[in-house]
Amino acid sequence: MKKIATMMIAAVMCVMCLAGCDKYTSKYEAVAFVHSNDPDAASMSFSEFEGTMVFTLEGRKGGSKLKYSARLEKGSAKISYDCGGTKKALCTIKSGENTKASLDGIEGETIYIIIESDQRCENGRMSFEIL
Repeated sequence: MKKIATMMIAAVMCVMCLAGCDKYTSKYEAVAFVHSNDPDAASMSFSEFEGTMVFTLEGRKGGSKLKYSARLEKGSAKISYDCGGTKKALCTIKSGENTKASLDGIEGETIYIIIESDQRCENGRMSFEIL
């Protein structure tokens, strides 16, 4: 009986150790999906995308500037960011739209970029850069 209890405890501890520590999780279905994520830049392009994609960027001491652009042929997606524990809306992009802008005064060491779509999006490209 002690062996079984010990094995159960060990199994639970292994599962806990394998669990991710990130605040947000990517979960998506995509076709022809290419993405990259460096400490100061991230991008994604796709033929089809539905779900959630999360990028993690490193902020600069004294504040950061986030430069971003997004293009989408069909569908819609909501883009948010989190730096400091609060998720804030950045923009919403809809069918046929292009957007290019920047946001100053972002404070925090870790900046999460969250792209969410609850419908199929087609032929899109999004890029983010910390300055």
